[in-house]
Amino acid sequence: MITDDGIANDGAMTAGASPGLSSGRLSRRSFLIGSAVSAGALGLAGCATTDSMSMMEARALYGPVPDKKFPIPASDISKVDPKYFRKRVRYETKEAPGTIIVDPRNYYVYRIEGDGEATRYGANVGRQGFLWHGNAYVGRKAEWPTWTPPKEMIKRQPEAAKYAGGMPGGPENPLGARTLYLYQNGRYTLYTIYASAYPETIGTNLTSGCTGLLTQDMIDLYDRTAVKTKVVVLPA
Repeated sequence: MITDDGIANDGAMTAGASPGLSSGRLSRRSFLIGSAVSAGALGLAGCATTDSMSMMEARALYGPVPDKKFPIPASDISKVDPKYFRKRVRYETKEAPGTIIVDPRNYYVYRIEGDGEATRYGANVGRQGFLWHGNAYVGRKAEWPTWTPPKEMIKRQPEAAKYAGGMPGGPENPLGARTLYLYQNGRYTLYTIYASAYPETIGTNLTSGCTGLLTQDMIDLYDRTAVKTKVVVLPA
């Protein structure tokens, strides 16, 4: 799952958004924003409300988060369509409580709560040609994980070689604050659900198959997800 302007996975240590290139140096923002972000996703919130959630409540939900390693700033929700704010919704399914369902067609991730309800999160998803679907499970999870560019990326972009040994976790790391790694039959699929620091990417086809949530949403999902949790990725 490798791309020059989306999300790249190393197939070994980590997976997530790939740093980009800007003036001869790596730049996370240049890869994650760029032309892949739809203009329609920007500036949509304004003073609107989404159902019972006011903008004041949304700002509190997506406010700064204290963290043991790195402080997490508030998300700029003025760049997010309110329909992508975290919400408890009706969702009928036969899947067990705790199951994660990724709906790339509608840019949502659901955590099944039981009794016909789910927690719904807005997401960015894979670009055309990088979408996939099927069943997987959380094989491992990590806070502030290391990111290692794959060999294919280094070949295309020699500047990435500086991180061949791994980019330490932190605010500039493409994987963000939390990552869930998806496995099938004991093997890492190269796909992840990760924390995106860029609210303008929510509701867009940006990545090479990975799924990104706002950092505050990803922390909520991460904290309530155990290793071995089933993940269902629906067709796009």
